[in-house]
Amino acid sequence: MIGPVWVERCLIMFPQLPAARAAAQRMGSSRAAGGQLLSFLSGTVANGAHATLRAFNLQRLAGRPIEEIFVGLMDYVCPEGGSLDEGIAREAFVETIVDLTANGLTTLDGLTVDQMQTIFELFAAHAIEARLCNDIGAKAISLPADAARAAVVQKQLFDFIRRSVSDSMTQARDEMLALTTQNVSAFVTRIYESAFNILQTLGEAEAEI
Repeated sequence: MIGPVWVERCLIMFPQLPAARAAAQRMGSSRAAGGQLLSFLSGTVANGAHATLRAFNLQRLAGRPIEEIFVGLMDYVCPEGGSLDEGIAREAFVETIVDLTANGLTTLDGLTVDQMQTIFELFAAHAIEARLCNDIGAKAISLPADAARAAVVQKQLFDFIRRSVSDSMTQARDEMLALTTQNVSAFVTRIYESAFNILQTLGEAEAEI
């Protein structure tokens, strides 16, 4: 078996949730936020942090720690709203900010393509995790009562999801390198759909064991 019982049960539930395309379409706010984030990051890779921050009217943050810059960027990437989907996007962005330093990301200066991919992977994985946990929770699968164990299995579930996003991004590496304002939205949608497909494949394999 792949992991602890809670994670296994979550994987088994994936095929019973909406099909990959439908699941991705339901994440409208997270897809839009992902597009905004990728546009900002690709601009930073191509033009440098100072020029990109100036284009977003955030030049006051030039040279500041990356967490501070991302807090300033939050209302552009995922404006605050009242819907569940908007809440998921904003929560995913906050969790991404928290994870930046742990993933070796402390500055936007000299941002590389690999670092851009890492940041987007973190955001997309957090958004998918929140969406799936909401759907799975509605089907009466809950975290263990013990807080420490709950934290461990939730991290393992996040790792499975991030791996699926990473695989999707790697397969679409050439597309990511050719991102434009016109194609970024379609690219983000394909990444979400591909990640859901990978998770559903894992779930189908787990259900057969």
